Amino acid sequence: MQRVTGVGGIFFRARDPGALAQWYSAHLGVDPAPESYDVSSWWQEAGPTVLAPMAHDSEHFGVEAHSWALNFRVADLDAMVEQLRGNGLVVDVDPQAYPNGRFAALQDPEGNPVQLWQPDGADQRGPT
Repeated sequence: MQRVTGVGGIFFRARDPGALAQWYSAHLGVDPAPESYDVSSWWQEAGPTVLAPMAHDSEHFGVEAHSWALNFRVADLDAMVEQLRGNGLVVDVDPQAYPNGRFAALQDPEGNPVQLWQPDGADQRGPT
């Protein structure tokens, strides 16, 4: 059976796409989409990815108007949170450490939920 090899892109509506792309680049290091086919897209490090349909009334997304959320893997959650807070962003760190790692939450300038995840346990060890 053929399988996909990873996430090839995440596409969503934005009121100001250029400004939002710049925010993700400046604060999270995600390169904007290339403007030509001669430029490579953003490359991420290999690691676990979760695809999880959730209940339509899940609190995971914040307000009901949001139907998606981004979750980015990070190597050092504390260092990333310190960097973001140093740039004036509000970041809420979940005080609980879970078997699969630690989490923090913030919003992009358009109010979209963004979660940071420092993997642990099986997700830190790699595929079995």
